[in-house]
Amino acid sequence: MLVDKRLALLGLGKLGETMVRALLDAGVVDRERLVATAKHQSTLDQKADIGIRLTTDNRAAAEGADVVIVSVKPQGMVEVLDEIRPVMRPGQLVLSTAASVTTAEIEAGLRMEISVVRAMPNTPCLVRCGMTALCAGRHAGPEDLALAREIFNCMGRSLVLDERHMNAVTGLSGSGPAYMYVVLEALAEGGLKVGLPRETATELIAQTMLGAAEMVLQTGEHPAKLKDAVITPAGCTIDGLLELEDGGLRVALIKAVVRATQRVGELSQPIVPRR
Repeated sequence: MLVDKRLALLGLGKLGETMVRALLDAGVVDRERLVATAKHQSTLDQKADIGIRLTTDNRAAAEGADVVIVSVKPQGMVEVLDEIRPVMRPGQLVLSTAASVTTAEIEAGLRMEISVVRAMPNTPCLVRCGMTALCAGRHAGPEDLALAREIFNCMGRSLVLDERHMNAVTGLSGSGPAYMYVVLEALAEGGLKVGLPRETATELIAQTMLGAAEMVLQTGEHPAKLKDAVITPAGCTIDGLLELEDGGLRVALIKAVVRATQRVGELSQPIVPRR
């Protein structure tokens, strides 16, 4: 669907660069139809090897693009919307990765009825094993969401949710890698405690976590059922699980997601379009 589309990516940071390279590697966009921007020329100079048109002019990049991807921090959104508003038109798709900025705020900032899709990716997108949740604004339709999914599926998986769930997405999959790193680190240190070299223990548990996650995704089975398949009567796994329950791991992880979700709501500040 993207092959004949003109794409402008505004904000060539880590995520923006990953997105561009993933799209090019997947062959879903024409290199000649893709342009990216950064605030400073020095940033563009460092990324010239990407091999697409690069510019510091957001307005020029957005003009005539079919899809405008705004990959900036929330505090930079008002400035970017003000800059590109004069050249935007109904029929374009605006795809935003700015955390906590709602589709309604983007529509208000552009002051027109335009298709807006909001994305909440996580950091594993950088290694193309990410999870991205998408939600549609008032004027975005199924084709717009399909385009957005094609873009983010180049970096992992994506799904579509109602916008009211986006804070929870941030608290779960957005913050989730940090929780997993703590679990991974603790299990690797357990391996260290029982005599394994640190690098060996880390590799063992990292691949084990990856494999366990893939089992859930590929089989569609409930994690509890997959967990039970590992346990044997009077075996070692049930003893380990009892220690986890005694340590409150399950409750701690649930509370982490709940608190992170609450904090997203506390930190969200409506952007105010300039007059």
